[in-house]
Amino acid sequence: MLNPLFAYIEARSHTPLSDEDKSVLREALVYRRYKKKQFLLQEGDICKSLSFILKGATRQYWVDDKGNEHILTLSIENWWVGDRESYFKDTPSAYNIDAWEETEVLMLPKTYLERVSAIPAFREMRMHIDQNYSIAAQKRVLGSISHSAEKRFEELLKSYPEFMQRFPQHIIASYLGITKETLSRIKSQLVKK
Repeated sequence: MLNPLFAYIEARSHTPLSDEDKSVLREALVYRRYKKKQFLLQEGDICKSLSFILKGATRQYWVDDKGNEHILTLSIENWWVGDRESYFKDTPSAYNIDAWEETEVLMLPKTYLERVSAIPAFREMRMHIDQNYSIAAQKRVLGSISHSAEKRFEELLKSYPEFMQRFPQHIIASYLGITKETLSRIKSQLVKK
């Protein structure tokens, strides 16, 4: 069950995992299964674990005063999910994270973070994903303030084509910061091209 995570770590580091490293990870990680729409984290709770998705899909979102959901992230297999600010600073989360499909994860409780971070391959992997996360966040902010809805949709198609099969139109629209009617119009224009 941990083999996908071991492969993920080794693909993002120059240092292989030793048998001892794998043993530490086996001790630290907790397997959990979530049903569709079941919460991994609810607004106001403190995020006590980061989760590596083995199977399934999640969404991280906040709800405004009018009850509208605003999608911050969508995540699928081989992605880490959690509220980083809440996890690292022990603050209540502003977000909800729920399973959009039946989802299986390996949870890394914060109580094990220091021990797991002593593993060289894990540290390298974490540095790699932190860099990618920062770059993706910058691109997302730039896109939201400077690109048209059409351009944001094209970028999503190019970067994450699997999202179109995994998430419904209203979720994709919220992730892009547009209405589902706008998304329908953009999709129909692309079909005509």
